[in-house]
Amino acid sequence: MTPPGPSSAGNPSGRRLTVVHLTPGAGQTHCAGCFRDNTLVLELRRMGHDVLMVPLYLPLRLEDVDASRKTPVFFSGLNVYLDQRWPWFRRAPRLLHRLLARRALLGWVGRWAAKTQPAEVGELTLSMLRGEEGHQAREIEELVAWLKTQPPPNVICFSNALLLGMARRLRQVWDAPMVCTFQGEDGFVDAMPADARGAVWTLMRERAAEVDCFIAPSRYAADLMRQRLALPAERVRVIANGIRLEGYGPAPAPPAVPTLGFFARMGRAKGTDVVVDAFFEIRKRRRVPGLRLRLGGSLGSADQPLIADLRRRIEREGAGAEVDFCPNLDPAAKLEFLRSLTVMSVPARAPEVFGFYLLEALACGVPVVQPRQGAYVERIEGAGGGLLYEPNDAAALAGAVEPLLIDPARARALGETGRKAIQSDCSAERMARRFADVYAELCRRG
Repeated sequence: MTPPGPSSAGNPSGRRLTVVHLTPGAGQTHCAGCFRDNTLVLELRRMGHDVLMVPLYLPLRLEDVDASRKTPVFFSGLNVYLDQRWPWFRRAPRLLHRLLARRALLGWVGRWAAKTQPAEVGELTLSMLRGEEGHQAREIEELVAWLKTQPPPNVICFSNALLLGMARRLRQVWDAPMVCTFQGEDGFVDAMPADARGAVWTLMRERAAEVDCFIAPSRYAADLMRQRLALPAERVRVIANGIRLEGYGPAPAPPAVPTLGFFARMGRAKGTDVVVDAFFEIRKRRRVPGLRLRLGGSLGSADQPLIADLRRRIEREGAGAEVDFCPNLDPAAKLEFLRSLTVMSVPARAPEVFGFYLLEALACGVPVVQPRQGAYVERIEGAGGGLLYEPNDAAALAGAVEPLLIDPARARALGETGRKAIQSDCSAERMARRFADVYAELCRRG
């Protein structure tokens, strides 16, 4: 395992945990779950714990040091797909299996990962959830064999509930508590065809019996997944996601011109087009002189057609000089982008279990305006830093955003409230301490 940091750096109990953390990679797509997991592992190591981060499917794409960089990729996306498609491949020579799990090859394949749609992977998801009884049983055995060469874990943590197919087999080998975090699986599963969707939820409920504790990033996520997986309340905890706050902070002064921003995956699901509609609504009212719109975030091939359509529409409306497209920014450019905003909105069409982008905007002192749904409600009503509006209504979004653009002092004060809440509640250190407390409690139970 990767050597941990000094035990004096935040581990007052003195108990050194040995944790295996299993995280699926998303190829070239920016994945909030990957960011959260990587931050958690790095912080736990800094606290003095021995944490092994194991990437699954594809390498992780991150903005920080990759905590999994020295670990092989298991359940190679290529092997998993071929196991599912061709029965003969499940008996293919070990050398071929290893070649198809090389990081360089998987990094290249990851360019197309964003094109994979939930509707296309129902049978594959079911097979993975069947674990030792599924087509990918060989992949589980290879993971088990490698983990046996590492120090025995005190805790095994699955990044999301779609990985629960391997929990039964791992429990047969290690007498260690099993933990699973929730990462918005509901949206992925619910987008599947009805027959696959029902079967996946049924199998997830069955496999959830192997897990000792589930950790949700919000009360909304906890309540939702308790219902979907028929879990008793005592088996689900809530720990807010956290970020490393170094480098974050407000701009020295408000933007020179009122600026509405968007920063998330640039696609329909996150409502990029809804922000554009709201921008045109505000522009039409002519009460915000000098209004600008800035659109940033992750942009992959699957979302290029929508963005191309939005560009053409903006040009037709004669607003090309008022709108900036800023896709796939590096970390420094992302912070500069966020500080350039008066207000930010990510009007996701469906309820979300957290919203990592809100942390980053609020950490920079930028207020947010979000749909009144999902975890946005508890974040904004509980800690401040933004406003809520009725979902999927560009006019309602425009009505909520416009007063903040007209009154930058009010916007800045609202953003400062949010920034203080993030510093208090959503630091990486606080998140890691709370995870370590849960892990230690489970270990004490035996």
